[in-house]
Amino acid sequence: MVTRLRRAQMVERNREAVLRAARRVFLDKGYAGATLEAIAEEAGFSKGVLYSQFDSKADLFLTLLERRMEERTEQGEHISARYAGAEGVRKLLEVGQEDWLTEAAWARLLVEFRAHAARDPGLNARYAAAHAQTVDHLASLLELLCVRSGQQPVFPPTVMAEFIFALASGIVLERAANPAALPLEFVLRMVPRALGFTRSEDGAPLAMPAHARHGAD
Repeated sequence: MVTRLRRAQMVERNREAVLRAARRVFLDKGYAGATLEAIAEEAGFSKGVLYSQFDSKADLFLTLLERRMEERTEQGEHISARYAGAEGVRKLLEVGQEDWLTEAAWARLLVEFRAHAARDPGLNARYAAAHAQTVDHLASLLELLCVRSGQQPVFPPTVMAEFIFALASGIVLERAANPAALPLEFVLRMVPRALGFTRSEDGAPLAMPAHARHGAD
């Protein structure tokens, strides 16, 4: 029993070491440039150890991605428990901005992986399944933020969530060309309005362009 437990602990330690090494290699070389050989060398293991834990490079990346999604889910739940309405949306965006600043290489890596997966139906289906869970969770948070602020969602929550993720990917690409693109102070004002949040955290109406007000009458 003790031997079996020790073996299980060793397997888990090896798995974590491989994941840490894979993250370093992915960030350094990109998804396309990363190889299982490089990851094995970084981890200090043979390729056989990698294959005993993961089927492919895609498995390694998706495992890292799922962990990251779990972390972001916890952050979102914490925000939705403390804030409501437009303020909650801004807090979600601020967390995303902080994440981009500290993990810019990961943000670019994810965009690269998504483009790569789009050309592989099987891999794209695996990514889409994981992404759909994240979209559903964010949609639930946005709906909760609306309800807690006394507003009804102007758009379907799922569409709102998809909009935020699409914007996040676009910001990554724009800032790859121009790091000063889309300053956060403007994004924090624009996105709540785009999502249909018409009141600020203090209850005051958010200013909207005249044509938008007319169209909503």
